[in-house]
Parts: sequence; structure tokens; C-alpha cells
Amino acid sequence: MTFNPHSSKYSKWKNHIHFWKYPSILLTGVAIANIGDWIFLIALNLTMLDMSGSPLAIAGLYILKPFATLCTNSWAGSVVDRLNKRRLMITFDLIRAVLIFTLPFLHHIGLIYAVVLVIYMASSIFRPTSMVYTTKLIPTEHRKRFNSIQSLIHSGAFLIGPAIAGLLFLITSPQMAIFVTAVAFGISSMMTWILPDLEKGTVAIDHPVNQEPITKMAKSNRSWQMIKHDWRLVIAFSRQAWNVMLIYFLFQILMVLAAGLDSMEVAFVKEVLAGTDSQYSYLVSVAGIGLGVGALVNMVIVKRLTVTILLAVGAIGFGAGYVIYSLSDSFTGAAIGFFVLAFFMAFMNTGFMTFYQNHVPIDMMGRISSIYSLVAAVMQMLSVFILGLTAQLWSISWSVIIGSCVMLGITLVLALAVRLYMPISPPEEAQ
Repeated sequence: MTFNPHSSKYSKWKNHIHFWKYPSILLTGVAIANIGDWIFLIALNLTMLDMSGSPLAIAGLYILKPFATLCTNSWAGSVVDRLNKRRLMITFDLIRAVLIFTLPFLHHIGLIYAVVLVIYMASSIFRPTSMVYTTKLIPTEHRKRFNSIQSLIHSGAFLIGPAIAGLLFLITSPQMAIFVTAVAFGISSMMTWILPDLEKGTVAIDHPVNQEPITKMAKSNRSWQMIKHDWRLVIAFSRQAWNVMLIYFLFQILMVLAAGLDSMEVAFVKEVLAGTDSQYSYLVSVAGIGLGVGALVNMVIVKRLTVTILLAVGAIGFGAGYVIYSLSDSFTGAAIGFFVLAFFMAFMNTGFMTFYQNHVPIDMMGRISSIYSLVAAVMQMLSVFILGLTAQLWSISWSVIIGSCVMLGITLVLALAVRLYMPISPPEEAQ
């Protein structure tokens, strides 16, 4: 049998390899940045504990992230949708790299908080920027596959990041681990620089809502008037595409409840299950394994599943895992719950990301993501406060059980909304 370089099968593989060149570079940058994020999180917590000796100082770090979202997301989307996404990604990766590099040289907790706040603000702007660029780079027919691989990378970083951090702590110090994180973000910016500039020579314009004419925003209006204009535009789009935003908002509520329940995990394991620190670490590892297995299975079978199935079934399984965990009276039961919720989270995230990319206009994606994330940040802070207050006034066990049952109810509503109100899907999905 002779090899024919002009055969259709050969051409198909050649085109396949050519297409995945840039997505592979993007995924490599995502992997490096995610591993760096985990190393940074652990190293920063240990550094803060060593400096202050107070768990309250570490709690302050966790408050900074939603606070950073509140500081940026009212206006960040207006910037993201109008400026070059690739250049913004490179800029914010470099900003984070430089600021993280300076942290080991700071010896005042107030200064560290200030720098970390700016780092988190840069991350808040980077996320919607990356989402828009990814949506532009990846065609509709390849988004499920890309998102499933990205989910696998996130789960891998969840396992690899802490492992690398632990190894660095054995041979060096948390400060050196922070330097490694800075290098990781620097490498991530270099990977982004290799990617194509998809907006070279173009000017961002507003998306028409209710058949309004497309107009360019004058440079002089890039101010408070521009931000108010964008808020009105997002509200108008939300009314027009109410079915899309209903599904989007229900998913955000689900993530808010998950964040609230996650804040109770340590207390639940130690006080309700009478577990130890090492047992809690084991539960986190079980969740990481569940996420990794789910992401791997998802990547293998994703072509056979529609976005509706990925999102609806993934969400219900995610909520059911939390209920199993909350009703557990043993360490084994909690471990099963952790594995189930993490396993289905891989499917749910892939489904949601693909749904969002397929049904939200690219030229409004930054503004929609930023404004709704602002609302979600406020809801997250309220969720953590209410669950914590319930645990204080009643009991940790009932607080977690009630929160988990409410979450399961939201997942059922989300699955029903996906089934009834999912917009007409792209051709690839219809198949």
C-alpha cells in the first residue's frame, strides 16, 4: 500500500493539526497560569500566616477577591469590548507577574493587601478578556472539544499546583514559590504573544439591540456616559434575550451557593464529622480526583453529548453531590459526595462555557460577563454571610443541609430552563 499525501484522509489530518496549533498554545498558557494560581494561593496563605500568626489575616485575603470584582466589573466590560483582547491579556499577565514578584520584598501586611487587591483586580479584567478572545479563536464546531480539554487542564492544575507548591516548600520557602508564580505568569504572557492578533486593524463597535443601528463610540465619551450607555445596552439585551440570560443567571446563582457552602467545608468536616486537618486535605484530594476523572470522561464522550445534556445533567449531578455530602454522618459519605459533585462539575462547566460562547454576542461578551459578575460578587458575599450566620445561630450541620437542598432545587430549575428555553442551537449542536 503506497502513501498518498493528496488523499482526503491525509488532508483531513493535516487540516486538523493545523487548526489545533493556536488552540494548543492557548491551552498551554492556560495550564501554566492555572498551576501558578494554585502555587500563589498556597504560598500567599502561608506567608501571611507566618507574618501575622492570625487566621483572620488569611480570611482577609479571601474577602479581597470579591471586593476586587466590585471595584472593576462595573466598568471593565466597557474596556474589554473596545480594546484589543490579545494585547489586554498580555498586559494583565505582565502586570500580575511584576506585582507578584514584588510581594516577597514587602514586610507590611497593609502593603501586601494593597498589592494583592491590584493583582485580583487585574485577574477580574483578564477573565472576560480571555473568554472573548477564546470565543473569537475557536469556531463553533470545536468549542465543546476545546472546553472539555480546558476543563481537564483546570482539574489537572487543581492536583499539580498544590503538589508543586508542597515540593517547593520542602526544598525552599513560600517566598521562592511566589517567585515561581511570577515566572509562570510571565511565560503565560509569552504564550499569548505567540497567538494571532484577531483584531488587528479593527475597531470595536456596539452590538445592535432591538435593531438599533451599529455606531462607534466616540473617544470623548469613554467615561461615565459610556459606562451608563453600556449598562443600558446590557439591560436591553437581557430583556431581548431573556431566555439566554435566565439560564446564565441561574448558573451564577448556583456558583454563588457553591461558594457559600465551600466556606463552611472546614468547619463541617472538623465539627460535624469530627475530622482532622489531614482528613480534610484528603477530601480535597478526592474532589480533585473526581474533577480529573470527570474531565477525562467528558473529553472522551463530549462529541456524543449536546450542550443541553452537558449543562442539565451536570448541574443536577453537581447539586446531588452537595446533598450527599451535607447529609453524611461519616467521612466516607462526605468523600462520596465530594467525588460526585466534582465529577459532574466537569460536565456542567463544559456545557455552560459552550452555551455562553454560542449564544452571547462576542462584541458584548465582556460587558455582559463583567456586569453579571458584579451582581454575583454581591450575592456571594451575602451567601457566605447568611450561611455563616445560620451556622452561628442554629448549627453548622443544618446550615449546610439547607444550603445544599436549596442548591439542588436551583439545579432542577436550571435543568428545566435549559430543556424549555435553550435557544435554537448552532448546526453542530442540532446534529
